Amino acid sequence: MKIEKTELLGVNIIDNFVATDERGTFVKTFSNEDFNRKELKFDIKETYYSISKKNVIRGMHFQLPPFEHKKLVFVIQGSIIDVIVDLRKESITYKKSISIELSANNRKALFIPEGFAHGFKSLEDNTITVYHVSSVYNSGADSGIYYDSIDFDWELINPIISERDRLFDKMHEFKSPF
Repeated sequence: MKIEKTELLGVNIIDNFVATDERGTFVKTFSNEDFNRKELKFDIKETYYSISKKNVIRGMHFQLPPFEHKKLVFVIQGSIIDVIVDLRKESITYKKSISIELSANNRKALFIPEGFAHGFKSLEDNTITVYHVSSVYNSGADSGIYYDSIDFDWELINPIISERDRLFDKMHEFKSPF
């Protein structure tokens, strides 16, 4: 497992361990030892997965303090463009975003610390995205930023978006608690 830093402090791309033989493929998606070696403290409290159609946008999601969480995100079927935005007011990358393709083929994962909004665009039908998170879901802390108000080109004219995600504040209206 290789862990690579990104330009957003604390956000890391993980190249998962992969073994392939005549039986198929085996992928290690988390190693506490490897994370500790990179000083990434991550205690998984809940795990989810979503199944998305092509051109679905989910995001930009996060939980408000004191229920914020770290996320480890990867794709086991299909592919996504994963997008992260820094919401930490004191960060030199405040309001900056990065994106990375996560797919069943490249087997990469993304580690996202607290203080970031997270979302993605599904590139294929039936894409399965897995999320490990470090806190228990709290409906009162569930929040987000309107996907199309961040500095990112989603390259879609008519994405499929939930009503909930359409109602989030735009980035310029958002008062960050991070």
